[in-house]
Amino acid sequence: MSDHTIPHIGAAWREVVADLFEMTKPKVVLVMLITVWVGMALTPIGAIPWLAVIAGNIGIAALAGAGAAFNHILDEHIDQKMARTHKRPVATGRISRRAGLSFAGFLSVFGFSVLMIFTNALTAWLTLFSMVGYALVYTAYLKRATPQNIVIGGLAGAMPPLLGWTAITGHVMGLPLLLVLIIFAWTPPHFWALAIHRRDDYARAKIPMMPVTHGIAFTRIQVWLYSWLLLSVSMLPVALGALGGIYALSALLLGARFLQWSYWLLYEKKPDAPWGMFKYSISYLMILFIMMLVDHFTWSWLVSIIFPNI
Repeated sequence: MSDHTIPHIGAAWREVVADLFEMTKPKVVLVMLITVWVGMALTPIGAIPWLAVIAGNIGIAALAGAGAAFNHILDEHIDQKMARTHKRPVATGRISRRAGLSFAGFLSVFGFSVLMIFTNALTAWLTLFSMVGYALVYTAYLKRATPQNIVIGGLAGAMPPLLGWTAITGHVMGLPLLLVLIIFAWTPPHFWALAIHRRDDYARAKIPMMPVTHGIAFTRIQVWLYSWLLLSVSMLPVALGALGGIYALSALLLGARFLQWSYWLLYEKKPDAPWGMFKYSISYLMILFIMMLVDHFTWSWLVSIIFPNI
């Protein structure tokens, strides 16, 4: 083996690792992990169970990455027809279907094992079902079968806060279910804004997204209505006394901006409204969940000062 061969092999392996990492959709997983952290942080615990926290994040991230990898494999032919996705590793052939399946399978087994051993069975099974729901129920069936694919399949993507909660507590309660409901209501306007922006891509790939099957005007109305629903749902933790004024104000301001984008989209006030709303919706979700943490720990700190003996 020549001296020039070793660097070449090293560079090739780095490219393979980079492609496998891309298959896990790391940016999407990061946003999901933020909601996991919030679910963990809002649990009524004393000392932080670091093993459950670390293992929970690793296991949930691994299974989420597995679902994303399965999505790359199942959508290979669709991705090849869409400008947004045609350069993905499986779509271009840089990663073979066999290698991709092996990678996704490894992540699935690894993530499930970590959760089962170091957290609890409830979290392990819920996370696995969420991954299967996204990779198989949504990607393999719903995405190709109905314009309501995002609404029905959105439940799988809305589960992370509940998974974070159960990783720490081992049981289900009302507050994490409210957080799931927020993401569930957020998902349709988030994806439909993207679908309007990429309507021609979805039509070319023969994916029955709502702008393709029902038209852009009808989809704009749906986005507008779901934006109001999202604002209402986002206030439920306040109405039920689980979160306080800091979160309430944040949710109102963020929701008002969300409505403004959906208004611009509905009445075509901005030429880039679909793409702008899609990008804002990502920031909206991250900031909303971060403000849950700010609210929770601020009020906990104030209570500890005012009532030190509680």
